[in-house]
Amino acid sequence: MGDSMAAGKGLPLPQMALTAAEEQGRAVLAGGCFWCVEAVFRDLEGVLEVMPGYSGGSAATADYRTVCSGTTGHAEAVEIRYDPRRIGYGQLLQVFFAVAHDPTQRDRQGNDVGTQYRSVIFAVDAAQARVARAYIRQLNETDPFSGHPIVTEVRPLEAFYPAEAYHHRYAERNPDQPYIRCVSRPKVEKLRQDFAPLLRTDPKE
Repeated sequence: MGDSMAAGKGLPLPQMALTAAEEQGRAVLAGGCFWCVEAVFRDLEGVLEVMPGYSGGSAATADYRTVCSGTTGHAEAVEIRYDPRRIGYGQLLQVFFAVAHDPTQRDRQGNDVGTQYRSVIFAVDAAQARVARAYIRQLNETDPFSGHPIVTEVRPLEAFYPAEAYHHRYAERNPDQPYIRCVSRPKVEKLRQDFAPLLRTDPKE
């Protein structure tokens, strides 16, 4: 992650929240390599499932090799299923911006370069889009990233395509893989340090 993420600790919750009737229990977020984003959200209390996959392009190009070309319109994304009684969409967004990725990097995350690594919130409905856009305005007004504007897109979710099976729980199953050690593990450690009250207490299934 870039130096601008040093200010991520203590990001506020969104001032605008979903009502109980609007809460869907589903979020789709893209913030670079889905191995790393999945690892962060799997550690949160109330998160029921995190699925890596692709969003932004067509079904015909929703495979890893093709998406890696950067020409499909897809971004590597995760679909998060959560219990709204235990964690809210606003808390997921807070973690997304503070820990899961650097929202000030356009079409890349660190050494991962290409539109498939861009920062996108794929809103499942108009209520989510409203909250996400308001939160981005809120953060840009308070400038937590020291002059680096947020470049995260907010787009309506058209479809989410699950990734190939070998990508699922990749960080968990490959803890000593060099990329996981260098990129994913520091994010999980930051989550555990900065968001301890949100961590799950039950064993992961």
